Amino acid sequence: MTTSELQFDAPADPVVDGPVLQVEDLHVSFPSESGRVQAVRGLSYHVSPGEVLGIVGESGSGKSVSSLAVMGLLPSSARITGSIRFQGRELIGRSDGELSKIRGRRVSMVFQDPLSALTPVFTVGDQIAEAILVHRKVSKQAATKRAVELLDLVGIPNAVERAKAFPHEFSGGMRQRAVIAMAIANDPDLIIADEPTTALDVTVQAQVLQLLETAQEVTGAGIVIITHDLGVVAGFADRLMVMYAGRAVEKGNVDEIYQQPRMPYTLGLLGSIPRLDVSEKQALVPIKGQPPSLTDLPDGCPFAPRCPMVVDACHTAEPPLMDVDGSVEHAAACIRTNEIAASDAEGAEAAVEIFGAEVAAEPEVAKIPREQREIVLGLDDLVKEYPINKGVVFKRRVGTVHAVAGISFDIREGETLGLVGESGCGKTTTLMEILNLQKPMGGEISVLGTKSSEVDSKRRFAIRRDMSVVFQDPMASLDPRLTIHDCIAEPMQVHGYAKDEINRRVPELMRLVGLRPEQLSRYPGEFSGGQRQRIGIARALALEPKLVVLDEPVSALDVSIQAGVINLLEELKSKLGLAYLFVAHDLSVVRHIADRVAVMYLGKIIEIGEVDSVFEAPRHPYTQALLSAIPIPDPVKERQRERILLTGDLPSPANPPSGCRFRTRCFLHASLPPEQQRQCIEVEPPRETQAADHEAACHFAQIRQVL
Repeated sequence: MTTSELQFDAPADPVVDGPVLQVEDLHVSFPSESGRVQAVRGLSYHVSPGEVLGIVGESGSGKSVSSLAVMGLLPSSARITGSIRFQGRELIGRSDGELSKIRGRRVSMVFQDPLSALTPVFTVGDQIAEAILVHRKVSKQAATKRAVELLDLVGIPNAVERAKAFPHEFSGGMRQRAVIAMAIANDPDLIIADEPTTALDVTVQAQVLQLLETAQEVTGAGIVIITHDLGVVAGFADRLMVMYAGRAVEKGNVDEIYQQPRMPYTLGLLGSIPRLDVSEKQALVPIKGQPPSLTDLPDGCPFAPRCPMVVDACHTAEPPLMDVDGSVEHAAACIRTNEIAASDAEGAEAAVEIFGAEVAAEPEVAKIPREQREIVLGLDDLVKEYPINKGVVFKRRVGTVHAVAGISFDIREGETLGLVGESGCGKTTTLMEILNLQKPMGGEISVLGTKSSEVDSKRRFAIRRDMSVVFQDPMASLDPRLTIHDCIAEPMQVHGYAKDEINRRVPELMRLVGLRPEQLSRYPGEFSGGQRQRIGIARALALEPKLVVLDEPVSALDVSIQAGVINLLEELKSKLGLAYLFVAHDLSVVRHIADRVAVMYLGKIIEIGEVDSVFEAPRHPYTQALLSAIPIPDPVKERQRERILLTGDLPSPANPPSGCRFRTRCFLHASLPPEQQRQCIEVEPPRETQAADHEAACHFAQIRQVL
């Protein structure tokens, strides 16, 4: 399908030379009980036609508010001053009716949560067609045809039929693709993408970024992409703007900022990202403290309370955004940019040097050969299935969901096993089976030498002392009605600890996870996300366990806070000799923290082994695709990498493909001659040894470099 086939008519409004978007001295504030919130303060930037601007920063830095101001979607209580010019026309002060003629037609937006951006009671095709009908004088039949063409363009299989489906019938990645189809429906001049890949699997994230590039080629639009992850925009953006406390603190050409950042905050963000392409254990930089309150900003530089380079002059006046080394393309808001420039280190290396980050020491038990260490968790051919029933009064079984289809692995003392895979592959079901400590449907689970099928209630209660869990959402795992002291003390009370022992141990646990004992009287709602996750870890360590199960413990956190939690987990592992089962979809985090990794697909482990062996020489095509989808925070490397984009979505576990479960999406299978393809279709590949402590389940396993 060509670009011309996707266009109806030329834009009615004249196109002017110069930037498609020009924002100057933008201020946005909101009323609150504690005073006026200065959400955006003096922000200026521009976007040229066909250019990609990345806006990065922690939560609350003003990224989304600034873009909602451009779209005219802020509430009436917002006070907006400054200038927002779209193709030379001022937008501030225009009525909602005037803005609605531009919104969706000339400027479109891709929101973070595609499910809330789509109306659940209308089909996806009707919603895309509506976006066309609102802005163009075309027939409903032509709009419907255009909607199908757009769904096909963004990679929705069987677009004619899927256009008749409702949003809840689409997966998360398909919904995001549908929202992008809606965004490009009218060939806009500017696309704003607000965290378009957050909460998506890495394979889907790669597809969405590729799709945004395609959308740019089709429409020729300028793109503003908002994210908190510097890795996401490394190979996609042309220019970068880093925001902190409502204003830009560094901006410039993407290559220059990644290689030679001149603002300590930018350095911290770069240093906080685990690197997939680094084999040696790297030190992660946690940016300590919290962003300032936007109702009561401190005097001087707002980053000063968290900055490792702070001097007295930093507290006197807020530094303006100044050109770096006479460059008109690179500017930073810091009075010590010259001292940062004087460092021989670049990027993340300079961050480690300035912030003083260190790698945690290996636990003593790691010096013992793996085969000589105690097995703390063992799974042998574990099976878990769920029935699919039909009917209300007279229920009958019409199918089976094969959630876990016979997996085996073990974790040794002082070891971290990373369990990775896309959503729906069976990771969480595996965790629930382990934590349940009941006789499994099939296979066997062994915890600290005791088989779950043989334990009675008394022994099960005792095992729970030695095995704890840290959940993905720290707020949901803490009772909001209990003080932090009571949250941490609860497991010890259940297991009969004396009151004096509890009162001694709770403050000790707070200090262990980097929090102050005087905060124990507070409630969970008074803490940040990263602090709540530290409290969850303190609670998990209350009974001095030997095994800690970690279910996506950092996926909901900003990268700067994520680095602190990862460092904490490594430090605790070193001090206490803990073993971790670490479940995640971010392979860069897994490479940093894990000793071994198991890759799961549709209820099966398809590759497992020592982490460096699997990452540097992946044998299974699925592992290769996962690794290629992880962004590297280096623009030069990102542009040179070859992406392996998987076609289609994860098959239903109720009806897995015959033979190799991955064959329906496998690029290697598609390139094989018919007789070898027949083997993939008819015979399920066993897990076979590929190298020392490295197994893969593929008939035609071969090494492919993807980093």
